[in-house]
Amino acid sequence: MLTLHGADRILIDARTERTGKLVLDDEGRVAPPDAAGAAGGGETLDVSGCVVTPGLVNAHHHLLQSGFRTLPGTRGVPMREWLPTMAAAYAAAGIDASLAAATAGVGIAESLLCGVTTVADHHLNWPQASRDPVADAVAIARAVAATAHTLGARLVFVRGSARDDPGEAAAGADAIASALLAPGHTGGVTDDGMLQLAVGPAGVHSDPAATFRALGEVAARHGLRRRTQANEQVDTEIALERYGRRPLDLLAEWGWLAEDVTIAHLCDVTPEEIRRLAEAGVSATHAPGCDVPMGWGVAPVAELLAAGIPVGLGTSGGGSNDAGHLLGDARLAMQVSALVGPPLPARTVLGMATEGGATGLGRSDLGHLRDGARGDACVWDRRGVADAGVADPVAGLLWASPGRRPRHVLVGGRVVVRDYRLVSADEDDLAGALGARLAASEV
Repeated sequence: MLTLHGADRILIDARTERTGKLVLDDEGRVAPPDAAGAAGGGETLDVSGCVVTPGLVNAHHHLLQSGFRTLPGTRGVPMREWLPTMAAAYAAAGIDASLAAATAGVGIAESLLCGVTTVADHHLNWPQASRDPVADAVAIARAVAATAHTLGARLVFVRGSARDDPGEAAAGADAIASALLAPGHTGGVTDDGMLQLAVGPAGVHSDPAATFRALGEVAARHGLRRRTQANEQVDTEIALERYGRRPLDLLAEWGWLAEDVTIAHLCDVTPEEIRRLAEAGVSATHAPGCDVPMGWGVAPVAELLAAGIPVGLGTSGGGSNDAGHLLGDARLAMQVSALVGPPLPARTVLGMATEGGATGLGRSDLGHLRDGARGDACVWDRRGVADAGVADPVAGLLWASPGRRPRHVLVGGRVVVRDYRLVSADEDDLAGALGARLAASEV
């Protein structure tokens, strides 16, 4: 049992807070505050002067891109130029399980140190000219999952596709699900909730109907959720050029507007399309840290929320964002929201970064600290000068100190970041491993 004692505020969810203790039982789940006294023993963390929030959920990341940040030719260029530049960098490095492990190590560690306890990794790029693409796909998925396990983060591994052969993509997804999930799992999630699998083509700009349908069949067979990207700049342009239709029209025809689907970006959506998304039960992911610098625009989040569409928050990958700091992107989401509609309040965006993202993953056990939830929590120290003069501590978490890091991070009741440092790994070692792997590919 673990007790967090003395917090200034404990956010049960983005709109509910209390004072007192946060108690996590021996199974790592949130227990009633009086449970600590009844059980006795266990560890107590003094969190005086701190705000405790649910662990953040990064609902859209590309961990592989953590090894390819600020590449020349990837800033201020059209998406049509960005894609081949990134592809060339991947080809030069040679995508394999060792590269996936090294980039995931850096990306997941960065996430934990920024308060993200659950990372949804939309893995789109696979080895070229592979002799056994299915075995390679399983090896990469295992490598990323093993890295997350070592560091103590929750992982949602999305078997993505970007111009892959439809049958090959489906065979890889099927093999990953068979290899990494035990029989009888629920919703593609392991019993301990630490690993979840999903499928997802990059978008109609890269994948045809056959890929969407093939991966949809795998999802139905294994009970997995589906994820894709739509209505960013390149997606809309290519859909109109290639099909004479908008992306959501195609997704509807291909069976990908449904309750088990989450769509990232959605910068260019009409009121009628928002209505269609809401009626279909689709959830959304906002990624301003990618969309704004890439010139894709700003998703009309207030309109999506008003229509009843659950909205999560994601950083997207290092190739477009360069950082995995979800709280920093929450601040950006508030800053740019007034450009396309009503300004988003801090608690609304915090809700997107926690329970909103969890809802899109089908995870009612994450993103909040209500009794019975899995014990994922962040402890944010507010005693420094960056928080001096802040009238609203909750709003201050997002508005003040853009580079804020949590003092402690807990996943399932286990402390994985203590006093601002990873518990199970060393940052320098992880950075060095990625540097060595990239250097080896240049020899």
